[in-house]
Amino acid sequence: MKTVLSTKILSPSQKELFLNSGIGLVEYNALRIEFLDITLPLDYQNYIFTSKNAVKAFLKHSKKVDLSDYKAFCVGEKTQALLEENGIKVMKITQNASDLADFIAKNHQNEAFLFLCGNWRREELPKILSKNNVRYVEMEAYRTHLIPKKFNRTFDGILFFSPSGIKSYIQENSISKSLAFCIGNTTQTEAKKHTDQIIIANKPTIENVLVQAIKYFKKND
Repeated sequence: MKTVLSTKILSPSQKELFLNSGIGLVEYNALRIEFLDITLPLDYQNYIFTSKNAVKAFLKHSKKVDLSDYKAFCVGEKTQALLEENGIKVMKITQNASDLADFIAKNHQNEAFLFLCGNWRREELPKILSKNNVRYVEMEAYRTHLIPKKFNRTFDGILFFSPSGIKSYIQENSISKSLAFCIGNTTQTEAKKHTDQIIIANKPTIENVLVQAIKYFKKND
């Protein structure tokens, strides 16, 4: 039986995709998220979110305010869904941070933004905003910690959902003969440092990564 390793514990509905596929699944959390004790400044209504964890951090520290007053500019459909579930208006959604920064620079140059991010945030968005003189304040709202775990076996495929997930896995293992399934371009860029056997999801969602793996191994069974 072909076996796939997920570097994230999947939800019951996500696991169900594997149940009927005849493909084995091993899963673990390669990362741990720590939410920081922050105080959100009250004079910002435009927020930039490039991850769901940034939204979770925001919600944790904004329990006593009217969320309908805020405007969100975000990356990814899951981030958008979490914002809208909590009554926050999403002004713009893109699939990556560079596109979001370009949109803000072009359409909202005279407004001020609060960018909530993690300790491993990428450089593209701040660089583009700074270059275009967009006023923004960056606030670290959470930290990502690696949880290395050694596996004494080779998996047919490994599912990666972030560059930091790859960094965590690589600390104790090698991708070697496994096929790397990546959620998006930034994850793919990290994977390329360790393998050229990569399949990238059509859409940057966990479900699509799973579907790509199942389709590949059923086709090549």
